[in-house]
Amino acid sequence: MRAPDFLQSTQASYDVIAEAYAAEHPDSLAGRPLESALLTVFAELARALEGPSRAPVADLGSGPGYVAARLHGFGQPVFGIDVSPRMVALARRAHPELRFHVGSMTALDLPDETLGGIVALYSIIHVPDEHLPSAFAEFHRVLAPGAPVLLGFQSGEESGHLRASERYGLEISLDYHWRTPESVADLLAEAGLDLYARVLREPQGEERMPRAFLLARKPAAAAGPDTEAS
Repeated sequence: MRAPDFLQSTQASYDVIAEAYAAEHPDSLAGRPLESALLTVFAELARALEGPSRAPVADLGSGPGYVAARLHGFGQPVFGIDVSPRMVALARRAHPELRFHVGSMTALDLPDETLGGIVALYSIIHVPDEHLPSAFAEFHRVLAPGAPVLLGFQSGEESGHLRASERYGLEISLDYHWRTPESVADLLAEAGLDLYARVLREPQGEERMPRAFLLARKPAAAAGPDTEAS
């Protein structure tokens, strides 16, 4: 089946700029204490699910792999998924101890309820509005009961979109979508994911837009019926 146009253009664009992007962003968590702190909270929530066989978490839109590497440093089982084969190759080279795969968050090649968490930092920005509900439905499907989700994305007072035709002096066709925290939280709720926290960070340095972060969780499995005699 043919991939949606936005996936094809996103894959092709990141394949073109992969080396330049990885060189500029070997670790975008460095010098960003809020993002690092939220990732620590996410890891603590995922660790709370620990059982006889601890479920891994997935870094969706893993790019050069620095988020997965940070989680691995916390002792968290983790693997990365990215739509760009070239980006996956660079992540494997930079972090050979970790697994990275080519794939899309809109159609995860994973069994139901097998993930202990999902991180998607600045990757839902490339998913059009009409495809975001199906992506969040996929999150719900693959997450174990009680597992957390951490999203990070550019935000504004209202939703918007632009298409970039150039980056690093290279020709691309890459769509960026920014959304309000409220609109994304509503979509998470519609997918059956409970909001845990929302954080809005003001632009820093050369950033032009605020950064929004949402922590959510798949509801824990319902307790079985009370079998005690009445």
